Amino acid sequence: MENSVLNETFSFDLKIASFDIPPSAVYPIFAIGMLIYLISVVSNLTILLLIATQKSLHKPMFYILFSLPLNDLVGITALLPRVLVDIVTQEHTVYYPTCVIQAFLIHMFGGGTLFVLAAMSFDRYLAICKPLRYHSIMTPLTVAGILLLAWGTDFILILVLFLLQSRIRRCRNVIQNMYCSNFALLGLSCGEDTTINNIYGLFITAFMHIITITIQLFSYVQILLACVFHRQSDAKTKALNTCLAQLIVFLIFEFITVFTITTYRFPNVPTTTRMTIGMMTFVISPFLNPFIYGMKTKDIRISFLQVVRKRKLST
Repeated sequence: MENSVLNETFSFDLKIASFDIPPSAVYPIFAIGMLIYLISVVSNLTILLLIATQKSLHKPMFYILFSLPLNDLVGITALLPRVLVDIVTQEHTVYYPTCVIQAFLIHMFGGGTLFVLAAMSFDRYLAICKPLRYHSIMTPLTVAGILLLAWGTDFILILVLFLLQSRIRRCRNVIQNMYCSNFALLGLSCGEDTTINNIYGLFITAFMHIITITIQLFSYVQILLACVFHRQSDAKTKALNTCLAQLIVFLIFEFITVFTITTYRFPNVPTTTRMTIGMMTFVISPFLNPFIYGMKTKDIRISFLQVVRKRKLST
């Protein structure tokens, strides 16, 4: 009866936590945030357009790589624009369905990053360790199957997470963070038992990391052994450069994620600092990834320079 009464007070207009920003710093922070967002969008779209339009990039590796900037665009767009608008307007409110969509996309981004990087490492393993069989294995059907498995697994795991969350009755209206997440949405419950939600949340986090890290560890160990015991051809050198880019992207993502989780274990960390670090998970990777791949992947670098030259000649 008490939960029923409390649930009636739930409003679809939720209050959301805010940064403690001095009035003089609001617009400079907004400008910096918008600049980061625009650079991220333009650079990721550039990678997507290069892969889509340049025939030299129509290869299995780049079909899989296509998913990474796409995933980065989803992650940063789901988070940053709404936060920046809130900083300027100082409204600190979010509509409940919008909050759920943001949380769903943010979780999809996190899982998508892990699964896509695992798929990319497996592709590089085949390219370096089994070069003669690479094209017979990585057929269009195989590539489509790998991408479907990566995205499908991510979608199903996150969908179940939010279906479990949707059964919880709510009577609170305050999101204890600058952005919405499954954990923040569970904080709206009327004191109900969320043990199942917590166990499943820990399960999918562990499952995603164990599966994807195992695939990457296997792939890179095999690649390292192949390089130690065999001479490196030009093709292997190019593939290794791509591997290095993938490792850098993975390590950056994991470092930020682990650092974020660690800050929540220390109560002395200021709330604003904790929220800022949490946001970095969804900002730094989408911002840096296109530049990492642009510098370390020769084919992308050459394709980009060719497009620039053609545009200069046409003008």
